[in-house]
Amino acid sequence: MTQWYYADANGQRHGPFSAEELESHVRHARLGAASLVWREGLQDWQPLSAVATELDLQLDAIATPDVDVAVPAADAPYTPPTADLASFQTIVAGHLVHAGLWKRFAASFIDSIVTTVISYALMIPLMLIGVGVMGAGGSDNPFATGAGLASMLAIYPILFLAPCIYFGWMQSSSLQASLGKLAVGIKVARTDGQRMSFWRGFLRSLAYLVFTMVTCGLGVLISGLMVALTERKQALHDMLCDTLVVDKWAFTAYPERQRDELGVVTIVILALAGLAIVGSIAIYAVMGMMLMKDLS
Repeated sequence: MTQWYYADANGQRHGPFSAEELESHVRHARLGAASLVWREGLQDWQPLSAVATELDLQLDAIATPDVDVAVPAADAPYTPPTADLASFQTIVAGHLVHAGLWKRFAASFIDSIVTTVISYALMIPLMLIGVGVMGAGGSDNPFATGAGLASMLAIYPILFLAPCIYFGWMQSSSLQASLGKLAVGIKVARTDGQRMSFWRGFLRSLAYLVFTMVTCGLGVLISGLMVALTERKQALHDMLCDTLVVDKWAFTAYPERQRDELGVVTIVILALAGLAIVGSIAIYAVMGMMLMKDLS
């Protein structure tokens, strides 16, 4: 799909957009006939009227500007982008709907399942390799024992690296969201609306994991309280990494599509999470009662 960019009156670049999104900008009077647009393949920025036919825009709705169709690069606010088009993110000013505690909890519940599956898919083969090497070499073979222990010790870095790579990759992609965030309709962005890099996403996840570990799990509660109480609903790792968690339509051409309410999907996920928590408590309670009975 062709991706378009446009320059506003202040010379700021916005995009990428689809042809349908540019048409929406025209309908909402954000773009006029003289507005400069560009796509890959165009040598210079062009007035919107010059590409109206290509975009299937109504010509009677766009007055032809009294300028030459081809705009010299020197007169354009900036030269056409030379970097990968996917590296630019739509920036549209307006009201922002920040993701609250419950949406983020629902997303975290889904993501915890995903990262657990990924982690175990990596750890189980390493455990089997470690046990197999140690068993095949025998207890009197130091090399086999060392190799087996090394394979099993590799499990611990996976507990940190797997979630960090998962979140860094997903949230730095064009989706800007992990699977859990996609499910509830939220995403992660820089405070200026730009997409964050992989390493920023990686370190953001690592900061959360380390904070949770050094506080013996209290970091989860503290992060939740910060999301609930801060103005922009930022947890500590958001503040450290200059990120926001917002509605999926924030910083796009359609800010009016943002929603404050939880939504059906979020409510269903929260209900399932609640059942899982209650079920876990019940299982531990039964196991505790059985243990006490055996001890008595």
